[in-house]
Amino acid sequence: MTESTFRLRLPFEPDHPAFAGHFPGYPIIPGVQLLDRAKRLIESRHERTLGGLQMAKFFSPAGPGDALDLEYRLIGDNVSFEIRCGNRRIASGTFTG
Repeated sequence: MTESTFRLRLPFEPDHPAFAGHFPGYPIIPGVQLLDRAKRLIESRHERTLGGLQMAKFFSPAGPGDALDLEYRLIGDNVSFEIRCGNRRIASGTFTG
């Protein structure tokens, strides 16, 4: 089994439509948007299609001005990931291959 680690920016536009309704007065990026963006970015970088989500944990909300980083590891067919804003953990999980 081979393992490789990658780190890159996980951009979200400050005017992303999800902010308007999630939540009024305290906009955050919905968890499903974080997972979808991370999955699509990994798939495009490695020209592969990931299967389901084996596990996900959310630690802290991310807002419109947060600079998010995605760190992930290819472990066989699976991908383990963590999303951070500086030193603050936002989410982590594993996609299946």
